[in-house]
Amino acid sequence: MGAQSPAALDVSSTDPAVSVPTDHPGVIDLFAVLAYGEISAFYRLAEEAKLSPTLRGKVAVATMAADEMEHFTTLQSALAARNTDIFVAMAPFVSALDDYHASTDPSTWLESMVKFYVGDGIAADFYTEIAGALPPDVAAVVRDVLAETQYSEFVVDEVRRAVAGNRSERDRLTLWGRRLLGEAITQAQYVMAQRDALTDLVLTATGDLNGIAALFERMQASHAERMAMLGI
Repeated sequence: MGAQSPAALDVSSTDPAVSVPTDHPGVIDLFAVLAYGEISAFYRLAEEAKLSPTLRGKVAVATMAADEMEHFTTLQSALAARNTDIFVAMAPFVSALDDYHASTDPSTWLESMVKFYVGDGIAADFYTEIAGALPPDVAAVVRDVLAETQYSEFVVDEVRRAVAGNRSERDRLTLWGRRLLGEAITQAQYVMAQRDALTDLVLTATGDLNGIAALFERMQASHAERMAMLGI
């Protein structure tokens, strides 16, 4: 993760009072789903670096992959501090996240760039907002692993340059971005439905089901702004 933009939801300045206790069982699930997201992103980016038509692009994506691996290590340490084996903790989330990546497997270099920037940004919006209601030590871990990577500007420039004056490419990537949003929200809902502790944590952080619905609406608005940043 980590591909955020100025459009990402900003809750750091308006954090509500902490409402999730530090020993809430959902914290383990939260760290675990983030960890599997990071290791999945590492493998995905390492593979997709091959799609780049330039050496500069290959190096940029390889560096993004390295950032994701560092985030995974941070989460592994956070789980170890809670006496939790990261591989056992991640296991319940493997199927859902693998299904998401299988259904949004990019076929071109530009699709992989849009997925990195937009797809990971959607996840960052969701988890960053939840962080506002977490204990400071837990929130610090979440925000650290969701921090924007140094190559986000590279992605924006790469996509904007490609779609400038190319209506068919822009329209194709617009549809791709909508698909990424729909699949991401569907998988987030599925994961929460399968994990009671994580569902309870999200409900505690957002207030109630209406709060979750409002969060998804804000995510859609942020997604639209992020797409505009890409020129699509």
